[in-house]
Amino acid sequence: MGRFLKQGRVVICLQGRYAGKKAMVLDRYDSSAKVPFERLRLVGIERPPRKVTKRMGKKKINRRCRVKPFVKDMNTNHVMPTRYTVDLQLNVPVKKKMLTAEAKKKLKSEARAAFEERYKQGKNKWFFSKLRF
Repeated sequence: MGRFLKQGRVVICLQGRYAGKKAMVLDRYDSSAKVPFERLRLVGIERPPRKVTKRMGKKKINRRCRVKPFVKDMNTNHVMPTRYTVDLQLNVPVKKKMLTAEAKKKLKSEARAAFEERYKQGKNKWFFSKLRF
C-alpha cells in the first residue's frame, strides 16, 4: 500500500472479527525480519451510537450516545482506505510493537471518551454512522 495510510485516515476493515467496521489509523509499522508485512494500529468503532429522538430523556440519550471502540493491529492488505480523515489526538505508546493488556485497556477508554465527545459535537458524522451494505 502507499504512504497515504497515515495517522487519522479512516479505513474499513475487510477481514476478521471487525470486518465491515470503520476504524482510524493510529500508527504504521513497516515490515521487519520477524513480521514480513506492513501493519497498522487501528482504533475503530465496534458498536456505533444509536438513534436519538426528541421524546427521549437525558438518561436514555446518554446511554444511546455511547460508543464501543476496539484497538487492533492489522495487515495493510486487510483494510480499505477511504477519502475521510479524523483529526483526533490519542496518547499512543511510542512505537511499541505489541501493546500490553493494560495499555490496550487504557487506549480503549481514552478512545471511547474522545469518540463520544466528537459524536456529541456533531463532527465526523460519516465516521459514526453504521456502514450499510
